[in-house]
Amino acid sequence: MATTARILHLLLTLFILSGKRTSSSASSDVDAFLGCLYADIPPRLVHTPSTNNYSALLLSSVRNLRYVLPGTVRPLVIVAVTEPGHVQTTVLCGRRHSVRIRTRSGGHDYEGLSYASLDPHQRFAVLDLAELRAIHIDAARAEAWVGSGASLGELYYAVAAANRTLAFPAGSCPTVCFGGHLSGGGFGSLARKYGLSADNVLDAVVVDAQGRLLNRSTMGEDFFWAIRGGGGESFGVVVSWKVRLVRVPETVTVFGIRRFRNQSAIDLVTKWQDIAPFLPRDLYLRVLVQNPQADFVALFLGRCGRLFDIMRRRFPELGMTQADCQEISWVQSTIFIEFFTTDKPLEVLLDRSNKPDYYLKVKSDHVQEPIPRHAWESLWEKWLDEPGTPPIMLDPYGGRMGSISPSATPFPHRDYLYQLQIYSFWFENGTDALEKRISWVRGVHKELEPYVSKNPRAVYVNYRDLDLGTNELEGNVTSYDNAKVWGEKYFKGNFERLAGVKSRVDPDDFFRNEQSIPPLRAAKG
Repeated sequence: MATTARILHLLLTLFILSGKRTSSSASSDVDAFLGCLYADIPPRLVHTPSTNNYSALLLSSVRNLRYVLPGTVRPLVIVAVTEPGHVQTTVLCGRRHSVRIRTRSGGHDYEGLSYASLDPHQRFAVLDLAELRAIHIDAARAEAWVGSGASLGELYYAVAAANRTLAFPAGSCPTVCFGGHLSGGGFGSLARKYGLSADNVLDAVVVDAQGRLLNRSTMGEDFFWAIRGGGGESFGVVVSWKVRLVRVPETVTVFGIRRFRNQSAIDLVTKWQDIAPFLPRDLYLRVLVQNPQADFVALFLGRCGRLFDIMRRRFPELGMTQADCQEISWVQSTIFIEFFTTDKPLEVLLDRSNKPDYYLKVKSDHVQEPIPRHAWESLWEKWLDEPGTPPIMLDPYGGRMGSISPSATPFPHRDYLYQLQIYSFWFENGTDALEKRISWVRGVHKELEPYVSKNPRAVYVNYRDLDLGTNELEGNVTSYDNAKVWGEKYFKGNFERLAGVKSRVDPDDFFRNEQSIPPLRAAKG
């Protein structure tokens, strides 16, 4: 850990020094922007590179050390907002003084777009929403208002404290925060039963590009549609969400079954593709493939006996026994899905601490037809045979989320069998390690090309991937035609509708980043 701390300190020092050179006119603009902020926001909440807490606050939600490397453009200012009015002020001051705004709720964007920029000329401030994390549960109505800065773990803990038979369908990582997760759709272990997180949003409070505070009735249905899966930061800043809670039994069942390659792991993964998407909606069965094994992880909304009967009929090859079962509460299952144990206390869900000690690159795909056994065999031999290779994660679709129209929300990937995530993280510093690890991810991705979705090769926007392409400007507006290259992979036919919403709610393209939605009118420039 000492070595990691030294590396992190060196990286951050170089990161900050790399942006010290600014022109006098730029400095004047920044001073004017800061003065505008100070008029309505307490100075203790406004952090610049010259203030003591800037570095700690910047790192507080950094999840990928690739984006504190020297050369990465850092924010001019981090505004640690504590109320919606601070968001409004920051947006209005940013427009007035030509400072773009990036919004960070939990910092889990795989490409760091909520707190970093690839453009060396980009002047931007970060709105840090970590303190906008109030959670209000109405158990009688099975509803909740949740701040964008609340973590999934905090919500799960609060819901369970209010009622053991209520839950919310969202992701497995407890430190992911609500704003970014719902903005991309929000997939998790309850999706086959209740749909995506975005399918269960009832209302939202948003600060738009004019600095107005809007709710569902005042923003309009198109705007409301766009924020529920259209990706963060394109349309405004969502400060809170009203969501529908869902019913779960007091006791659920989980299991984790590991099968090694010499125990027919490849045959089981191949078979899993024909089974998992078509299992009863109460059963979620994912696979993590990593040398030398495949781990089958399940959540069942019911008791062990019934789960055993289903598995014996539908997937006897796995060899599940009742001894594999653990009967626990739903909130305990969220810990099991993330940590593969039930021994941790519920309070682990409240732990927001972050120690950014690894580098990360992720690519993802969707699968419409089962990948043949020989392809899995080849993939394993070529890419997964070395000790320490990262995991490939397979998450089944189907059930409720597959019965919803692909145009109901911006998330269009509802008719696939499953999603596939190629996940590489590493701890070694240096160019050689970075190039080796990224080459591995891209190599696996290339190997899978014949077997995954096509025209477009579909990607979940919450698994952000800048390899797909980045935005270019036409005049001072993002090019629609250029953005289609990556946009249709994330959103398919919904991309054009998203761009149409953008042209109405943010026609000047104030909210933008390397993969933000462009205004539709830019296509006719």
